[in-house]
Amino acid sequence: MRARYGVPLKITAVTAAAGAAGLAYAAGFEVRSFRLRRVTVPVLPQGARPLRVLQISDVHMVSGQRKKRAWLQSLAGLRPDFVVNTGDNLSDPEAVPELLDALGPLMEFPGVYVFGSNDYYGPKLRNPVRYLFEKASGKHGLNGNAPAVGVVHNPWKPMRDGFDEAGWLNLSNTRGRLKLDGLELAFTGLDDPHIKRDRYAEVSGGPETDADLSIGVVHAPYLRSLDAFTTDGYPLILAGHTHGGQVCIPFYGALVTNCDLDTDRVKGLSTHYAHGNRAYLHVSAGCGTSRYAPVRLACPPEATLLTLTPRDA
Repeated sequence: MRARYGVPLKITAVTAAAGAAGLAYAAGFEVRSFRLRRVTVPVLPQGARPLRVLQISDVHMVSGQRKKRAWLQSLAGLRPDFVVNTGDNLSDPEAVPELLDALGPLMEFPGVYVFGSNDYYGPKLRNPVRYLFEKASGKHGLNGNAPAVGVVHNPWKPMRDGFDEAGWLNLSNTRGRLKLDGLELAFTGLDDPHIKRDRYAEVSGGPETDADLSIGVVHAPYLRSLDAFTTDGYPLILAGHTHGGQVCIPFYGALVTNCDLDTDRVKGLSTHYAHGNRAYLHVSAGCGTSRYAPVRLACPPEATLLTLTPRDA
């Protein structure tokens, strides 16, 4: 009996040890290994000077996260021309003051924002395998699932007021404009499609003809939103929500996106096509996680510095 079961027991022990080491790395190191992604997007008019855009997303702030706060504050040293916050700022209803402190230096720059589901509602403990089932069934968030019951309501209004007082533009199902270095930038934003708060009909009509650049902004990159922006002719769409897959397989990539976007575009710059039009799509992997799943594997937390440059002739 010993000879019969000896090898499987060794394999089991090695596998368990490897799993424990991977979990320790994901929870103890990588989840705090903050990175800056840099991309260039040719969307400005000919002759315009490049603009530097800092996109932050999915901060999921929890009280006591000092390293994350310090890293976010340090991003002000990049001196961006403007900031885009694509939502899910909270994972703790007590963390609004710490979030505003973390983003305070960035709020010295012009900015725009949309909210995600975790700005409105606190996280719930979930079996992570459910994300795979939701991918297989095509049901994500409230898109096909029953409404959430008994959820914690986050204090999103003080957070909104803090952003507004700093001059950031609230783009929840509305439009806004910034004038930077002589350029007119127009933004069209949606509230979070993940919980069916998006109302594209209220902002449809396409880019503003008197603007030098129009940008679509949304938290969760559901295809219905990407298709709408692209069909209307927006050249650039910014989103978050996916966490880049959060727990990825090294040398393979993400297993889920937590929406109906394909895993090949789970993070970074890609393109989206709809009705003969093309848009650049940038999806931020974000810099946080739910407080109930504080791990990242093969997907470090990030912010992105996008350099917008003139379009090719």
